[in-house]
Amino acid sequence: MSIRRSVTPPRRTSVHRLGALRLLAGAVVGALLLTGCVSAAKPKIVPPTTLSSHTDEQVAPELEPYYKQDVSWAPCLDPGMQCADLIAPVDWANPGGERITLAIAKRPAESGKARGSMLINPGGPGGSGIEFLRGFQGSKGVMSDYDVVGFDPRGVGESTPIVCFTDDRDRDRMLSGTFRDPYGSAGWEKELDTRQKAWVDACVKNTGPLLAHIDTASVSRDLDMMRAVLGDDKLNYLGISFGTYIGSVYAALFPAKVGRMVLDGAVEPPYGSFESSVRQAAGFDRAFAAYLTKCLKSADCPVQGPLAKAKKQAHDLILTVDRKKLKASDGRLLDSSTVVDAIAYNLYAEFSWDTVTEVLRAVKKGDAGPVFEQADSSNERLPDGEYFGRLMDVLVAVGCAEPTRDDSPGLQEGIDRISKAAPVLGSIGVYDNFAASEKACAHWPYPKPTETLDFTAPGAAPILVLGTTGDPATPYSQAVALSKLLSSGVLVTHKGEGHGAYGRGVGCIDGIVDDYFVRGKVPASQPTC
Repeated sequence: MSIRRSVTPPRRTSVHRLGALRLLAGAVVGALLLTGCVSAAKPKIVPPTTLSSHTDEQVAPELEPYYKQDVSWAPCLDPGMQCADLIAPVDWANPGGERITLAIAKRPAESGKARGSMLINPGGPGGSGIEFLRGFQGSKGVMSDYDVVGFDPRGVGESTPIVCFTDDRDRDRMLSGTFRDPYGSAGWEKELDTRQKAWVDACVKNTGPLLAHIDTASVSRDLDMMRAVLGDDKLNYLGISFGTYIGSVYAALFPAKVGRMVLDGAVEPPYGSFESSVRQAAGFDRAFAAYLTKCLKSADCPVQGPLAKAKKQAHDLILTVDRKKLKASDGRLLDSSTVVDAIAYNLYAEFSWDTVTEVLRAVKKGDAGPVFEQADSSNERLPDGEYFGRLMDVLVAVGCAEPTRDDSPGLQEGIDRISKAAPVLGSIGVYDNFAASEKACAHWPYPKPTETLDFTAPGAAPILVLGTTGDPATPYSQAVALSKLLSSGVLVTHKGEGHGAYGRGVGCIDGIVDDYFVRGKVPASQPTC
């Protein structure tokens, strides 16, 4: 059920690299791992320090238990980080009802004199902000001036989680299982529908009331509560990929409370529309073409040029696995959609393109192992078969919960339109991403929020919107559209490849963002780097 997600791309680390791929309006995990570390427990290893740092702003009496709560910080396992838990209502419209826990972590300002907090989110939906913080490297000025705070959104990581399948074998069948009948056949569609209904039923059974309130507006209200509890009058925020949508929703709900906000790898509101799925599929095909163009300059490229020939060879090569019955060492059968997962996972950043070559070579050799290794990382699956996160559950649940445009043309027309827009990778992956989300959401039992949001965010302070011209997951056109939609949006363009621009070694981009966060300097024009 691979749904393209919107997350921070994988980074090189001294540990193993964990996942990022899929989204519907932009892709995930990767999010989860964005930093290359498996989530660790955060034991309270010393007595906590309780700080009454919340703001003095007036809120409704029923909200005071949340906005006026104290923070008990304690050292995390990670050196230099402090962790805490906050409480929030399951339903912000019924704050006296059931409660959930929200996990947060911070790296205190290196100067010892923080000007305030800067909250960060890596995307997803379902990416862990605490994991992101573990590997976060902002500028010297940002790390000196701000307490940098990561948070696990509701349903994610160390916060009160979404729980769907509890047996890893069920998750294997959902995320990388093959079908009895060919993709596109009546038998395939029936089996997909049965699988997706079983997933929804498991989520409802094992998660409880939280599942009905997993939408981004609820997350944004959690974010505003965090801002107040941390003692900030306005929200300073860095959102990447789907994290940009969280920022956009926050600005729509609380425009007067926007401080310094940067949205990098932008998702255009509303989230999850069919047209955004088409653009994303086309974006991954464009990124694959860029990879092939570079690959063809190498003597050991697994396909041959010119480019049009290489595209067809790669497409046909991927499809061969459906008849070869290649198996992993644990007995799992490899199918073409899993190959697309493994490739797309490594298109988020140019430094991963060599791994795409390794995947294609493995397919040519009939070796399923390297392909599953990459697809499993995308799905947060460890080599022993255990899943270390539930990002894919959150990804699909949020997609079903969001009050998006009702623009889906239906299953078969949707498959046809995506296949036409992205004939190389998209025409194969569409059966696991678009089709799977369509079937899952058809069984979603909860009504969608009806609140109307004004995404122009009138009165908000200047918001920087970063877009990369070769971004596969959230195509550049979305950054352009979001910057125009926001009443105070300022577009910053990075000419290059990959998903996300800040903190990836692009000096011009880093300088603009740092000037903004540290000195409050807003670009006079719409700069291009």
